[in-house]
Amino acid sequence: MKKLGIYATWLKNAYRFLNKSGLGFLAFALALSACNAVPHVDLAPPYEPVEFVVPDSYHGSGPFLKARPSDDEIRLDWWTLFHDPVLNKLEDQAMASNPSLQASAERFVQARDMMMKAQSRLLPQIGLNADSSDNKQSTNSLFRAPTTTFYPGSPVYDTRVATGSLASWEPDFWSAIRNTTRAQIHLAQQRAAEYWLARLSLQAEIASNYYILRGYDAQSYVYKQSIDYYKESLQIVTDQFNGKIASELDVARVKYLLHDTEAKSEEVKADREVTEHAIAALLNVSASSFKITPVGELQMAKFKLPRTLPSSLLERRPDVASAEREMAQANRVIGIARAAFFPNVVFRLGGGYEDKAFNLFSLANSLWSYGSMVSLPIFEGGMRRAELQQSWSIYRETEDKYRATVLNAFREVEDGLSLTNRMTEASKRQDLAVAAALEQQNLTMELFRGGLISSLDLVYAQINTLEARINSVKIKARVLESAVLLVRSLGGGWDRERLPKDKEIQPFEPFQYRNLDKPESVGDIDVSTQDRSLFDNLTGNNLH
Repeated sequence: MKKLGIYATWLKNAYRFLNKSGLGFLAFALALSACNAVPHVDLAPPYEPVEFVVPDSYHGSGPFLKARPSDDEIRLDWWTLFHDPVLNKLEDQAMASNPSLQASAERFVQARDMMMKAQSRLLPQIGLNADSSDNKQSTNSLFRAPTTTFYPGSPVYDTRVATGSLASWEPDFWSAIRNTTRAQIHLAQQRAAEYWLARLSLQAEIASNYYILRGYDAQSYVYKQSIDYYKESLQIVTDQFNGKIASELDVARVKYLLHDTEAKSEEVKADREVTEHAIAALLNVSASSFKITPVGELQMAKFKLPRTLPSSLLERRPDVASAEREMAQANRVIGIARAAFFPNVVFRLGGGYEDKAFNLFSLANSLWSYGSMVSLPIFEGGMRRAELQQSWSIYRETEDKYRATVLNAFREVEDGLSLTNRMTEASKRQDLAVAAALEQQNLTMELFRGGLISSLDLVYAQINTLEARINSVKIKARVLESAVLLVRSLGGGWDRERLPKDKEIQPFEPFQYRNLDKPESVGDIDVSTQDRSLFDNLTGNNLH
């Protein structure tokens, strides 16, 4: 940081020197670049995002929709609609420590710096050099003049000390540098949209995995109740067998049902643990250090979501915004390819001091040079035409990808609407099936105790009841998962206005040499440069 301060002081002094001396060219160039006063032509074609003709309304419908216009916004913390404190805590921990999300934020920072690198070429480039050498030639050198009384020849020893500076400036008449800068701005905005997409995907993945896990909890609870019930049934059948009322076959049937249910219960527990491990990884916690306390029954969420217009969906999806910004970049690349057909002009200025000793700074020892270079391609075998044709093809490709992203967005919304609607209705029907199965099971048990039916009828009734209850839990879990999918497909409360504006992308000023560890946050995207060792604690204790 001290070296940066010294360099900053030197650069400011050099600017003052150039402005006061006869070398006012650089000061003039710097002023022109700063105020963007150099005449230039933008060769990029006019850009307008594709305007799609979309349906007036969605085809599907769901139970989570409402038409009140006064409350038509999904909040960014949309998971709080489920009113589950455990889920709220998991989401907060993931937002604070998920490594993939942090990496996405860093990619946005890197894109901002890439934009600054491109923009820096609009300003004069200034550098210093110093050279010192002490040399000895061979007296028998091939090209060395012989030493005589009248012609002493070249000296054997030579000392040289020189210092100087070199400056160059490219006026960018054809906007190649400007279009490169604008393309990098669009790239940074694309990275911002990708960050929000990663954030939304992470939130949805946690919520989805959480309800899968709660579904396993509910299944385990059903299996436990059924196993207890089957143990009672086995005791009843065993007593009847001992009393010569039931056969050994009856005992075997009930044992089979009991042990098969116990095996299925263990299988569900295994699936739950794997899902729990997946959630732990999303929270930057080692699987062995993470535990979610099981619950008995699956709690259904009762809330409604706004029904946004199809046209507004394109403004609420970060993946759509990312695809559109990629298309804008490709448009600027066409301008860069076009600029390659025109002359490129570069101005250069150099100067300094040279002496055989260290008495450098005298007028007699000064040297300077200035000039310009103009390059114009004449024949390169079609290379530049190929680059231009390729840039147009890339632009059309991004346009196709943008349309595919929009189509996928509408598909996901329709999927979410269909699933929430159909699975909610299926859950209601399955609850009726569970009630009927329980009634059948109870009646069958009474008849079996009275010796009016065989154990086969009892086993069938118990199997049907277990399957009905397990299916009911699975359907309810899918209802919650489909609600998460629907919120995600609607953008999760994100809006395109959250993308950073063009002027906000620049990470620092050209003459700023302090506070460079990270740029100021824009678009609600920030990175942590403080004690990052907190994230190295994979036990999760640092998150509480």
